[in-house]
Amino acid sequence: QVQLVESGGGLVQAGGSLRLSCAASGRTFSIGAMGWFRQAPGKEREFRAAILWSSGGTRYADSVKGRFTISRDNAKNTVYLQMNSLKPEDTAIYYCAARRSTYYSINQGDYDYWGQGTQVTVSS
Repeated sequence: QVQLVESGGGLVQAGGSLRLSCAASGRTFSIGAMGWFRQAPGKEREFRAAILWSSGGTRYADSVKGRFTISRDNAKNTVYLQMNSLKPEDTAIYYCAARRSTYYSINQGDYDYWGQGTQVTVSS
């Protein structure tokens, strides 16, 4: 099993920045890729970004390209999501996820482990 704990959410004004962290523990050697998703009230959970654990290769949703950056620190078993130029529509609960496969996926059903989520609120 892998446990994921997110942190770093909060309230920020439009145009501001936040950095989310996701600390992994447990059988971290089994992680092939990690991703960030968001879920706004009444909406489906949406892919934001993913990173391959070994190579560091990344993939982003079109709506966050150029604004969000995903990175990882293998020594700390931690993945980050740096979010810049935040917009009110970025408001949501952000979830970290991990999968054993070493391929990217934008589909939430392909992830094996999930964190509890962290709230991000962007005021206008």
